[in-house]
Amino acid sequence: MPSPDTTAFGPDFLWGAATSAYQIEGAVAKDGRSPSIWDTFCQVPGAVDGGDTGEHACDHYHRWPEDISLMRALGLTAYRFSIAWPRIVPEGTGEINQAGLDFYDRLVDTLLAAGIRPNTTLYHWDLPQALQDRGGWPARDTAHAFADYAAVVAARLGDRVTDWATLNEPLCSAWIGHLEGKMAPGLTDLTAAVRASFHLHLGHGLAAQAVRAASPGPVRLGIINNLSTCEPASPSDADKAAAQRADGHINRWWLDPVLGRGYPQDMVDVYSVSLPERDGDLETIAQPLDWIGVNYYFRQIITDDPACGAPFFRQVPGPGPRTAMGWEVHALGLEQLLLRFTRDYGVHELMVTENGAAYHDVVSPDGHVHDPERTAYLEEHLAACARAAAAGAPLTGYYAWSLLDNFEWAYGYDKRFGLVHVDYATQRRTIKDSGRRYADIIRAHRADSTPTAAV
Repeated sequence: MPSPDTTAFGPDFLWGAATSAYQIEGAVAKDGRSPSIWDTFCQVPGAVDGGDTGEHACDHYHRWPEDISLMRALGLTAYRFSIAWPRIVPEGTGEINQAGLDFYDRLVDTLLAAGIRPNTTLYHWDLPQALQDRGGWPARDTAHAFADYAAVVAARLGDRVTDWATLNEPLCSAWIGHLEGKMAPGLTDLTAAVRASFHLHLGHGLAAQAVRAASPGPVRLGIINNLSTCEPASPSDADKAAAQRADGHINRWWLDPVLGRGYPQDMVDVYSVSLPERDGDLETIAQPLDWIGVNYYFRQIITDDPACGAPFFRQVPGPGPRTAMGWEVHALGLEQLLLRFTRDYGVHELMVTENGAAYHDVVSPDGHVHDPERTAYLEEHLAACARAAAAGAPLTGYYAWSLLDNFEWAYGYDKRFGLVHVDYATQRRTIKDSGRRYADIIRAHRADSTPTAAV
């Protein structure tokens, strides 16, 4: 089978996979780690499908050398992972847990020895519960605590780690965690959600300053957002206006402040919540960035719905095929987002930091995991990336979600996104057909990018 045409990707294009700490590490009470808001949320009856928790997950905390060997087998040149704040500063502020830093120190050293470039995310939703007890992200102090924690990590790892992301998908932390109540900390409070969104952004800006100040080596700093194209469900003026609000809620609220445009006034009006802004905050939030991370899974088709509460819209199903999550497969949306960044925001470097699909995977009697739908998904979305790059998008890397099947937040262990299948009872890892296909694509691109010796 021919590989997608990746000739638009440069020879130094990063081929990666992504994970997050709470989803794979397990060992939630090991070596000084304190509870996070996700440990607490998992104990709420009905909050997580099947009553699952991240207590054991993929046991990556103990099996990380095996997992790096899998990365090498896939031919990855980069790996995106997150640091667990509760492992580093268990109370959120104050005493530093050296055992936690030691774990990531070993991980980074072994990645580099394997020729795999680490891309480190400082916050992937696992706020120390101690900080939640003191107000969480709706409280300004949490932003400052985040910067202090970021400085500790950068001082320890910054001599070897160059690529840093402050936040992963702050939309989920603020909107899904504080407005919809479907993720930790499980609140349904618009005022708390808007305040959390602002302090997440403030924490990003303060952490960006802290990482640059504390790192002993060069820093390439970014932030990662989950983004979607937003299309009206009908030609009606009401649906068009709803799609504009959806774009504000999902995209512009998270892009504009960090890129120096301030908060979109139309959405400030829709939420009708005063921002907890102080003098200089917008300048702090809009720190210079070296790259922007795009997480893309599906487009949004939007209809007006005044009954659902601010921002008064509802997503309706699209016509395309669906993943096990019920998400429509629509690779064109990724291409459109990358080109929008390039055209409307003038971003000079983009990375696709998550992109993937869940399907109902099983190990076949032949010992393999045959997942043709995920393989097709991967090929289609890489082709979309290549088209965007050919049209001028400054795309420098692609990280598949995810390296491993893992704890998929409120969906528990039922939804499998991995390039590698995990039998949770035995922790046996099996590279899926999609993982092998990804390895083939990586190999082909690297071969095509290798200069031919002169004759």
